[in-house]
Amino acid sequence: MLTNRKGCCMFENLQGFFASTTGQMITVGMIVVFFALILIPGKGQKSKKPDAKALTVSALMVALAMGLNQLTLFRMPQGGNITLLSMLPIAICAYLLGTRRGIMAGICLGLLDLIFHSYVIHPVQFLVDYPFAFGALGIGGILRDHKNGLVKGYLLGLFGRYLCAVFSGTVFFGAYAPEGFSPLTWSVWYNLTYLGIEGIITVIIISLPPVKKALEGLKKQM
Repeated sequence: MLTNRKGCCMFENLQGFFASTTGQMITVGMIVVFFALILIPGKGQKSKKPDAKALTVSALMVALAMGLNQLTLFRMPQGGNITLLSMLPIAICAYLLGTRRGIMAGICLGLLDLIFHSYVIHPVQFLVDYPFAFGALGIGGILRDHKNGLVKGYLLGLFGRYLCAVFSGTVFFGAYAPEGFSPLTWSVWYNLTYLGIEGIITVIIISLPPVKKALEGLKKQM
C-alpha cells in the first residue's frame, strides 16, 4: 500500500478520473486503438489487407470473457473473484490468432473491466491491474503450436496474470495483510487461492476430449 502522503495526495483523484465521463471516453478510445491493432496482418499472412476475421474473433472472445466474468462463483473479501472460465476466452484468442492478437485482446478486456469495475490509486497500479494483468493472458500464444498448446498457453497466461496480481498486492495493497504475514507472503497466497481454483477448473474442462477436439479443429480452420 502507498505510504508516502505526498504521493497519495498526488494520485488520490485517479479513481474519480477513470469513473468520470472524460476518463471513460479516453478508455474507450484506447480500446478502439488496440482493436485496430488486431486488424494488422501477421507476418505469416499472405494478404496485407486488414484482417477482419481476426478482429471479429477477438471481439467475440472479449465479449464472451466479459459475460463469463459476471458469473461469479465466489467473491474474495479483499478483491478478486473465482469466475466461470472468464480468463479462458483470451487464451483461446491467443491459441487461434497468435500471441500479439491475444495480448491486444487481453488489454481490451482489461480496459473494459476498468470501465465497469475500476479501482485505481496509482498510475503503476492501473497499468499492472488492468492492461498488464489481462494482456498477460495472451502470452500463452507462444505455445499454440506445441502439444496441448491451449492448456500450456492458458497456464502460462494465468501465471503472467498471477505475477501481476502478486506485485500489485504487495506494493499497493500490502496494508491489508493480516498480522503475522508480510505483504509479499500474503499476496502470494491470497492471489493463488482464487486464481489457482479457477485455473484448475478451467484446465479440467479444456482437457476433456470433446472440448479439446473442437478447439483443435477450430484452430485448423483459422
